[in-house]
Amino acid sequence: MERSHGLLLFRHKQTCHPAKWISKSVFMVFPHPRRHEFISFLHMLREKIIVALEQLEPLDVFHRERWNYSPQGGGEIAVLKGKIFEKAAVNWSGVGGPSFPMADGKGAFFAAGVSLITHMANPHAPTAHFNLRLIETEETWGFGGGYDLTPMGFPYDEDTQHFHGEAQKALRPFGSIVYETFSQHARDYFYLPHRKKERGVGGIFFDSLNSGDVERDFQLWQAVGTSFLAALLPIYHKRIHHSYTSQEREEQLRMRAHYVEFNLLYDRGTRFGFQSGGNPEAILCSMPPLVKWS
Repeated sequence: MERSHGLLLFRHKQTCHPAKWISKSVFMVFPHPRRHEFISFLHMLREKIIVALEQLEPLDVFHRERWNYSPQGGGEIAVLKGKIFEKAAVNWSGVGGPSFPMADGKGAFFAAGVSLITHMANPHAPTAHFNLRLIETEETWGFGGGYDLTPMGFPYDEDTQHFHGEAQKALRPFGSIVYETFSQHARDYFYLPHRKKERGVGGIFFDSLNSGDVERDFQLWQAVGTSFLAALLPIYHKRIHHSYTSQEREEQLRMRAHYVEFNLLYDRGTRFGFQSGGNPEAILCSMPPLVKWS
């Protein structure tokens, strides 16, 4: 789900991960014998994130709405609208069916993920995006996910350095090349060709992580997930009460337009969600409540 994007679950035909521990395809038994363990981690992490974001909002809490998916599974939208978060969403989905809904898909599939988006009331507080996902088919399986930061016209170098620093620290135990690889993947993916610019200040992003060492891959996936709040919350504590002008608010709305353009034109999670017949409200949950094109 780019997004809190509903269903952010897909598989690359190609990968740019370190070759020594990433492979394009590793044969598996379907369903994966540790599927329930992976899903349990996603649920735990989602609840932890929801609690942390609610602590920043003085009066409001997340409102939840479940949805069903035919033939198997469903999800839950959780949306918060308040004084600090103009809109935040932390969504869950777990869906399956007899045919993977992408061009190269064959046979049964299962996809599960947590996705998050924050659109802040204060223009000096950046938008954040996060997702973790698991996808299985009869041929292979893989972890994916990452997080990135998008200042809406007001980037702070110290915030960018902190955000990337936490990502780098989380990935350091898995080898020196991993952070650089995932960071480059984020720069490549979150790029708007029609505007010739990156969507924001980057982050980390990966998919189809399946090296054959399930435990190592799971630990890396967990490290990405558990490092997100440490990367984001100190920035919000500094920026959510920053004074701003009406002109800065106008700039924020204008920059949000670029965010919308990426999600509708380029985001693979959006495409997967619609092709799989997912819940439109969940798929489009990443959209800001207000945006402006000049």
